[in-house]
Amino acid sequence: MKQTIPEISKEESLIEFPCNFPIKVMGSAIPEFHRYILAIATKHDPHFNPDEIKQRDSKTGKYTSLTLNIHAKNKPQLDALYRELTDCELVLWAL
Repeated sequence: MKQTIPEISKEESLIEFPCNFPIKVMGSAIPEFHRYILAIATKHDPHFNPDEIKQRDSKTGKYTSLTLNIHAKNKPQLDALYRELTDCELVLWAL
């Protein structure tokens, strides 16, 4: 007998909300990148603290990654944040 695996609906999540959720975003090491990411994070998390951003530059200095600590209330909030980050032309990737 073949066992079926239940699908997770769009509204279900393996993450327990609310929670602090780290997001890593990578882009070119230009001043605009940091400003855009800060604006996007603040839009989706009004309590976002820019002092908690961790920045790491590539060896060549061409790229930078920012780790954001987002206070996630629910899955739709995180989905909207990821969508806006990945739609931003300055973002190479977001995890």
